[in-house]
Amino acid sequence: MTRFKKRLLLTLFAAVGSFVLATLLLALAGLRDDIGKTDVALVLGSKVEPSGKPSARLQARLDETVKLYMAGWFPWVIASGGLGKEGYDEAVVMRDYLAAHGVPQDRILLDSQGNTTFESAQNTLQILREKRLKSVFVISQYFHIPRSRLALKRSGIEEIRSASPGYFELRDLYSAPRELLGYFSYLLRSFDKK
Repeated sequence: MTRFKKRLLLTLFAAVGSFVLATLLLALAGLRDDIGKTDVALVLGSKVEPSGKPSARLQARLDETVKLYMAGWFPWVIASGGLGKEGYDEAVVMRDYLAAHGVPQDRILLDSQGNTTFESAQNTLQILREKRLKSVFVISQYFHIPRSRLALKRSGIEEIRSASPGYFELRDLYSAPRELLGYFSYLLRSFDKK
């Protein structure tokens, strides 16, 4: 093997190793819950099944939100999601699920324009300003927490807490590495603090 090929191979192994290590660090950061009192929770949307019920992943987020709400960590919940390809408004499905499981409907704020984490963060900032609130408790999958926190911080929200449900699926093997790319794209993205 030539010296050039050895260097190329070493560089490739180093790049792959760095990517895997960074993905693991990101996942570990998301697994570490940061529990504390806040003004509002932001639960981020995910797939709604063709039947109109939350997917298992979304239900896990909603169950975690109910648990934390009942424990008194926040008095308000923002259900943030968009219109999924199945034809359902994720935020409405989330609100209905939360209300059916004990969160008073008048304590649930809807963000039906939360099609992306970026949009959810920007919309949350507007809701906080309208309601004169300051702190947010974000709830999503563990691998999504670091980017969610980054989006909220870059939008201008300073006090952020977070938690993820104890829900894992095979899809995480794809989602966690993809999330690393999303995290770095948010580091480079311009955020409007309006």
